[in-house]
Amino acid sequence: MIFVDSNVPMYLVGARHPNKERLSALLDPLIRERTRFVTDVEVYQEILHRYTAIGRPDAIDPAFDCLDSIADEVLTYGMVQIRAARELLASVQGLSARDALHVAVMQSSGISRILSLDRGFDSCPGIERLS
Repeated sequence: MIFVDSNVPMYLVGARHPNKERLSALLDPLIRERTRFVTDVEVYQEILHRYTAIGRPDAIDPAFDCLDSIADEVLTYGMVQIRAARELLASVQGLSARDALHVAVMQSSGISRILSLDRGFDSCPGIERLS
């Protein structure tokens, strides 16, 4: 099982970019192998936030559609994961608050691999970033 970060659908639906090709090359064999992908509600929030912040609300639906087509399940979180994210922030240098929340959700669901171009995950013990 692999967690999908927000930068994946954003690059896939975005303009031509080396990361778009890179992610497609990573995803294609995983999809053929029927790898199970999950994400969390915060990833959708990140897409909403980013495209609204840059004045591109027209890009929200294509990014959502892309993520919907990849993710088999959307995980939620509660106070347990929020408190775990707080502990991660105190113990893992270089991890952003959003990334800490993703990691807490991943850990509570037994997921150790993430598809992301965000290097912040590299400093988190027990998490393997596919990039």
